[in-house]
Amino acid sequence: MTGTLVDLRILFTVVLKTLSTAIILAHNHPSGTNKASGADMTLTKKIEQAAELFDIRVLDHLIILPDGNYFSFRDNGLMKN
Repeated sequence: MTGTLVDLRILFTVVLKTLSTAIILAHNHPSGTNKASGADMTLTKKIEQAAELFDIRVLDHLIILPDGNYFSFRDNGLMKN
């Protein structure tokens, strides 16, 4: 497998049912690539836009690597606010 789909309806069903006011997204890169892909960035923007409609903040999107390191969208200036 080289990619995973995220169904925004399922994601926001959980977020709304739990009355969350903020979320942190996370996924792994088993390849060890310490960089966000174009698909990662596009998905993050879509989730941020959807969350904004519900006044929910996306605090960060983390990519977890097998060696324990991580890539933070927030730390790398890739988050909206």
